[in-house]
Amino acid sequence: MSAFVIDAFEFCRNSGHREGVTPVAEMTRLAADCADKSGEIRWSIDGGLTKQGYPSMTLAVAGPVKLVCQRCLTPMDYEIDSSTMLVLGKDDEDADGIEEVLDDESIDVIVGSRECDIRQLLEDEALLALPQAPKHEVCPDTKLLDALKTEKVSPFAALKNLKSE
Repeated sequence: MSAFVIDAFEFCRNSGHREGVTPVAEMTRLAADCADKSGEIRWSIDGGLTKQGYPSMTLAVAGPVKLVCQRCLTPMDYEIDSSTMLVLGKDDEDADGIEEVLDDESIDVIVGSRECDIRQLLEDEALLALPQAPKHEVCPDTKLLDALKTEKVSPFAALKNLKSE
């Protein structure tokens, strides 16, 4: 069994802890959303129980990635820094019941597994931390963008030419 595959329920019951660093290049789904595959994601995962006694894991991911600015289409630096708590249910029905009891939108309830690959959970957390439309505060080179803005042609300009014929 891989070092990244855990029994999630046992991990929580024993207050397990794991941490490490994973290159962005090894997180294929995250790398696909980045301008390049450089950077590393620091991560930690802690097991425990909620106040109500439900098994829970707290995941934290942080690190620099390069995204494509949606305004100027050039690479930009972005710092991922995210943490979330996952509460584990035995099956869908159990997870739904836990969600009702907790009644907290900030906590995600998922179906746990005895063979849980924590790499998938960590990559999911990193992906959820990315902005939907990344943009520089101020784009470094706006010449192309400015040229597009100044070259506005009225959609009615062609009609004016037809009238004069």
